[in-house]
Amino acid sequence: MAESTTPPAQIVLAVVLQVRSGRLASLLWQRAREPFAGAWALPGGLLAPDETLEASIRRHLAAKVDVREVAHVEQLGSWSEPGRSPRWEIATAFLGLVPADVDPRLPDDTAWHAVDELPPLAFDHGDIVLAGRERLRGKLSYTNVGFALAPDAFTISELRGLYQAALGHDVSATNLQRVLLRRAVLEPTGARRESGRSGGRPAELYRFRARRLEITDPFAALRPPSR
Repeated sequence: MAESTTPPAQIVLAVVLQVRSGRLASLLWQRAREPFAGAWALPGGLLAPDETLEASIRRHLAAKVDVREVAHVEQLGSWSEPGRSPRWEIATAFLGLVPADVDPRLPDDTAWHAVDELPPLAFDHGDIVLAGRERLRGKLSYTNVGFALAPDAFTISELRGLYQAALGHDVSATNLQRVLLRRAVLEPTGARRESGRSGGRPAELYRFRARRLEITDPFAALRPPSR
């Protein structure tokens, strides 16, 4: 049998993650056409001629969510299994992170879904979402990527909630504060969060020193607490 000389289609996909209501969620859209009509899928589409991969995913994301609201974007990997799609496609996926205090306006066919309760997804998109989650979990250990999940200012308790949702296990607020301050990742803002109805001492507000990705400790790991 003669080999096909038709090159594979090149598509880009985005695993956009945000902590919402204490859970890590992924942005998905519902397909209107076959294959997998009605199934949920990652946002993305075909790479256009004379377009870079990152320019392409930013263009496709702009159709679903304001790209300015995505605080960090990085290439996640490529998926090239011949059977991953009814037609021959190579997918390059990107990881995008949205701060917890942003609530993007979404089209009717697009919604957030908790990563630990994903609906059945089209193609191999479920595997790609989980790959994005694992990339995020790894980078929370040795970089300052938490800046892309957090608002501009936050208490340590609020930051702990974001890390717990992303990592999937309990995090000690005291240990998190100690580690991130020792690495010079955080700095105090000089302001405090007013006490709620229950009273108590106003909590100190912090911010990330840099809001771009930096490696802070290449050998670090934020592991679940020992039992």
